[in-house]
Amino acid sequence: MELAGFLGATMLWVKAAHIIFVIFLMAGLFMMPRFFVYHHQTPVGSDEDKKWIEREDRLRRIILNPALIIVWIFGLMLAFNGDYWREGWFIAKLLLVIALSGYHGWMIGYAKKLARGLRPLTEKQLRLLNEVPGIAAAIIVILVVVRP
Repeated sequence: MELAGFLGATMLWVKAAHIIFVIFLMAGLFMMPRFFVYHHQTPVGSDEDKKWIEREDRLRRIILNPALIIVWIFGLMLAFNGDYWREGWFIAKLLLVIALSGYHGWMIGYAKKLARGLRPLTEKQLRLLNEVPGIAAAIIVILVVVRP
């Protein structure tokens, strides 16, 4: 099977890796706000507070940051390989991915606030923010598969 673009036959491997790391990223994006809800319930400075700070840091270092970087690398490789830059579905997907990347950055910042003992959001707000990645993922999948 001959595939077009500079990736050639490796394109399917790059696409598979992209999807795998998107799954890892989404898992982290779903987990971190739930961690925040539970962390929010602990007294500042308590042993449990320190454990949540450590859990959030590990999730960031081991899953979220590496997955985000790899998703971007493989995603850009696929975008250049397919020359999708003029496709409406791709531009919409790219904007959503940029928004999710910003959401990732916001979560990292919020984890740092929690580590400093700040609790600027309510648990209800955190639970609502937990819906963001799911909604974005649903729209992205529709854009990529259906290409409206």
